Order: sequence, then C-alpha cells, then structure tokens
Amino acid sequence: MTETQYLEIKNLLTPQKKIVITTHRSPDGDAVGSSLGLYHILKEEGCDVSVIVPNAYPDFLKWMPGEDVIIDFEKNESQAKALMQNAELVFCLDYNAIHRVGDVKPLLEEYNGISVMIDHHPQPDNYATYLLSDTNASSTAQLIYEFVTNIGWESLINENVGQCLYSGIVTDTGSFRFPSTSASTHRVVASLMDKGLKPHLIHQAIYDSNTENRLKLLGYCLSEKMKFLPEYKTAFIVLSNEELKKYNYQSGDTEGVVNYALSITGVHFAAIIKQNEENIRMSFRSIGNFSVINLQEIILVGVGIQTRLVECQKIH
Repeated sequence: MTETQYLEIKNLLTPQKKIVITTHRSPDGDAVGSSLGLYHILKEEGCDVSVIVPNAYPDFLKWMPGEDVIIDFEKNESQAKALMQNAELVFCLDYNAIHRVGDVKPLLEEYNGISVMIDHHPQPDNYATYLLSDTNASSTAQLIYEFVTNIGWESLINENVGQCLYSGIVTDTGSFRFPSTSASTHRVVASLMDKGLKPHLIHQAIYDSNTENRLKLLGYCLSEKMKFLPEYKTAFIVLSNEELKKYNYQSGDTEGVVNYALSITGVHFAAIIKQNEENIRMSFRSIGNFSVINLQEIILVGVGIQTRLVECQKIH
C-alpha cells in the first residue's frame, strides 16, 4: 500500500463513519485479535464500528476487551445484514478470498462501497478497494499495528489494543516458533509492552484455560487417532462426528492439535480432518519447502491421503 493510499484511507475514517469489520469463518486468535484491535482504534476516533464474524469462535478467546460487541452472523443474521447494508466502509481482515467468510459471502458480494483488505495469506483475490497484503508478516494483527502506525495513529494504541493484537500475533506464530516470526514481529511486541501489555496474562488466558473435555479429546487424538505415514513424511488425525460429540466438542477444542502431528521427527506434512453433521473440515500444516497452498493438489497428489482415510475412518 502506498503512502497516498494510507492517507486516503485515513481521510475516510471520520467520526460517525459507519464501519463494519469482517473476518473469516471459524475465527481463530488472529482473526478475533486483529478485528478487536482495529475496533478499539476506530472507536477512539469516534467511528461507528461493528465487528461481524461468520460463526462461533473458541471460548478461550472470549476474554478479550470488547469481545461482547462481536456479532455472530449465525446467531444474529438480521442484525448483521442491516449493518452491512448501511456500511460506508468495510474492513476485510485475515482472509484473502471472499469464499472464506462462509455465509457472510453474499453480503460482501452485494456490498458496493469502499473496502480495505488487510491480510498475510498468499495469493489474495482482487476484490477490495484497498489492499494491504504481506505474506512475510507473522499475522494480520501485526499488519494492523503497521497500518495504524502508517496512518499516524500510533498514540491510540493502548493496553486494550495491545492485548488484542498480541493475542493474534502469539497464536499465529505458535508462540513465536514459526518461521514467520521476524525481528519486526518482536519489535511490535516490544512496542505493545511499552504501552502496558503483560504477555504472561495473555498466555494464561489463551493456553491455560482448558476444559476437562478438551484435554481428554487431545489425549484421545494423540493416543488413538494419530496416524503416521513415514514413507510420506506425513501424520494425520481423523475425527468423526460421533467422536467429537463424545467429548462434547466446542469450537476451538482442536486448535493447535495438528501441530502435535507436525512435531513428529521426520514429518513434513500434517493434517486434521473433522466430520460434523454438515460437512468435513480439513486443516493442513507443513514445514520446509512442502507447500499447502493448493489444497486440491494436496488432496489428489499429496501422500495418498484419500485412500488411507477410508482405511482409518469410515466417513460418508
């Protein structure tokens, strides 16, 4: 994004401006953290801001400041539609394609106003008026920090903003262990700490707030469901709808589980596949030069996973 574009966007963010912040389906820490971080900034400037998520997000993210203002489209469809119809500006955070917003997609397709996409995923679609895309960034939360500083609003970053942005950064970097963690990432965190952020409290809220069922499901995944294919340098976990119900599955209960499979020595590709009553959801992770961008190619070519799924789990 150019200096001129930053200035153009800043001039749009006037008091009482009706703004909607959107993010992807099954929101994770970066989606919620970046959305709420930007929400607090815009509220400080007097904007009329709303945050819409397509569906539920994990309970361990519900401590964030301002979380209670988030509108779940599945639970409040009419309210979300009204807000989108009246929106003067829409932010698209942490998704690179409209299809990733689930049932919110028709609302975005019907919207013909100004939109700003801020995202760090590769190969973004050309659907927004303004695009801030950086695949080298650790997270969208980091890009929100850079966006705010580039429009000259760094003084508006307070402890609440810091808590939200740090949550996005720490979850999307795997607690700073993924290669996307850069010196710039640490400098952003240092700046947030200067503004009152206490990282240890965020870690407690996110990682030390497990339910009994969540821990039992993790144990079941690792001891009973994880399959290792050394010839393909692959490990995967398949969970049926019945198994999820057995452990009273809630949104976010399998967050990070795929990383355990990826941590096996020699594994370059890991996946978790979950069946619910409506569909089958897959989450892929890789290390090294093995890319998971093209999901279709991975399903067809990547390690013969389709055949092994039939052997390991009967999903129809």
